[in-house]
Amino acid sequence: MYDIIIIGAGPAGLTSAIYGKRAGKKTLVLEARSYGGQIINTLKIENYPVAPHISGFDFATNLYNQVKELGVDINFERVTGINDKGDYKEVITSKNTYEAKTVIIATGSQNKKLGLPEENKLIGKGISYCATCDGAFYKEKVVAVVGGGNTAVEDAIYLSNVANKVYLIHRRDEFRAEENLVNELKEKDNIEIIYNSQVTKINTDDKITSIEVTNKDGNNKILDIDGLFVAIGRNPENESFEGLIEQDEAGYIISHEDCHTNVDGIFVAGDNRKKDVRQLVTATSDGAIAATEAIKYINSKKEGK
Repeated sequence: MYDIIIIGAGPAGLTSAIYGKRAGKKTLVLEARSYGGQIINTLKIENYPVAPHISGFDFATNLYNQVKELGVDINFERVTGINDKGDYKEVITSKNTYEAKTVIIATGSQNKKLGLPEENKLIGKGISYCATCDGAFYKEKVVAVVGGGNTAVEDAIYLSNVANKVYLIHRRDEFRAEENLVNELKEKDNIEIIYNSQVTKINTDDKITSIEVTNKDGNNKILDIDGLFVAIGRNPENESFEGLIEQDEAGYIISHEDCHTNVDGIFVAGDNRKKDVRQLVTATSDGAIAATEAIKYINSKKEGK
C-alpha cells in the first residue's frame, strides 16, 4: 500500500513526488511514456526563477534525477483507470494494480498539432506551441500564428511586440476569441490577418524557412517566416478517469486552487486541470500544492478526523 500514487512524470508529477517523499510518505510515480512531459521539447527555458538559460531536456532530467535520488519508485506503465475504494484507491495500469491512500493525477495535456509531415522534427527549430515561452527568440523576425481562439489572438498580440511582422492564419472568417482581444489585434500595424486559410505545407532547411497557406478556394501563397506558433488548442489526457473525476466540457479536471477533485483522496496537478495559466512555474506550484494536500489528507485519517 502506497501513501501517494502520482500519475504522470512531468514537472507537476515529479514535484509532487519530491514533496511526498520528503514528508516521509511512500510514493510511487507512474508514467506512460518518458519523464519530463511537454517541457522536455523546449529548446530553452528563460522564464523560470533561478534557472535561466536551461534547456527543457536538462530541466526535466535534473528534476527526474532529483526524484530518483530521493528514492521514489518510478514505474513506466500506462494507467487505464482508478477505482475508488473509499479509504484507499486502486490504480489500474496496463501491467499491474496498485493500492494507495491518495492519488495525484498529473497527466498533463498534449498540444493539438497541424498534422503536417515536418512538424515534429521542427519543434524547437522554428515551431513552437507557446508564444510566451519562445517568443523572445524571434525578436525583430517574421513569425506566423495559427488559430482563432483567445490563445491564438493573445499570442499574435504578444508576438507583435517582439517580432517585426506577425501573420495570423485562421481557417474561418470570424474569430472565436473575445471581442476586446480581436479589437486590440486589429489595432496592431504589424499583424496581418489571413482568413479562411490553413497551413498546408512547411518548407525547411534544417529549420523552418517558409510555409504554404491555402485558402478555401484552393489558392496557395508562400509566406517566408522564421517561426511558426501553433495555437489550435490542447487535449488534456484525462480519458482514463472519465465517469469518476469531474471534468469540464473540454475534458479538463475541475478543481479549486487547492487541487482537490470531486473524489476525496484524489488530487490533480498541472496542465490537465482547469485553470487560466499553464506554464512550467504553475505546473510545479500545482505539484507542491497537490502533494501538501494529499499529506494533510493522509495525516487527518491517521488522527481519525
